[in-house]
Amino acid sequence: MHPDLEFALSLADTADAFTLPRFEAADFTLGWKDDRSEVTEADRGAESLLADRVLAERPDHGFFGEEHGFQGPPDSPWRWIVDPIDGTSGFVRGIPVWATLIALLHDERGPVVGVVSAPALGRRWWAASGEGAFANGRRCNVSDVASLDDAQVNVTFSPGWDEIGKTGALVSLLQRARRARAFGDFWQHCLVAEGAVDVAVDAIGVQPYDLAAVRLIVDEAGGRFTDRHGTPTHEHDSAISSNGHLHDDVIRLLT
Repeated sequence: MHPDLEFALSLADTADAFTLPRFEAADFTLGWKDDRSEVTEADRGAESLLADRVLAERPDHGFFGEEHGFQGPPDSPWRWIVDPIDGTSGFVRGIPVWATLIALLHDERGPVVGVVSAPALGRRWWAASGEGAFANGRRCNVSDVASLDDAQVNVTFSPGWDEIGKTGALVSLLQRARRARAFGDFWQHCLVAEGAVDVAVDAIGVQPYDLAAVRLIVDEAGGRFTDRHGTPTHEHDSAISSNGHLHDDVIRLLT
């Protein structure tokens, strides 16, 4: 196994051991950020644990997390990017759809390792560049559905879609599809990688720590991952993943 992937999986073990007991016991205090999104000490504590390990075991790597920002050498070409709990709104209400997202990026090569660990679902996805994507040890492959009329399509609505005047286009996309779903957050993209969902359209306003790990997993499963304009990136405020066959049709419908 790629040594940095092995390390990332061990980081996920560390996070799971901290977050899952708190979820099961509802052992946390809810707070609010300036953008009105939820945060708990479980988010902050998990990120601190991961940062401490990265800075100790990969001292020449940088670290960026949702809760505490950047740490480590600022000029390193390597950077770990972490969302300690993606899906905090579900976490605090007892919904098991949340995960720790861990990615290792290189300045020139982009994402080279990605791990998504969802312990309350009993699921973990991972990928390394050029080595494929896996879900609980089973290789992931996107679907071969080639028509929107036959597709399972997932959409995450958000006020951002209203602000750019595209909510109607999202509804039209769902009406075109055979089945409409709304799994949300990391899970929609992981399901695309597994071939269970054919297209996933994320909220407007996502951040790199929401997307870096799932981007690599989708790409390594044979899919496509872009922003809403079709640019392959995890650094913009929108994200669409698909099996590749349907991607251009979705981009046209939304732009």
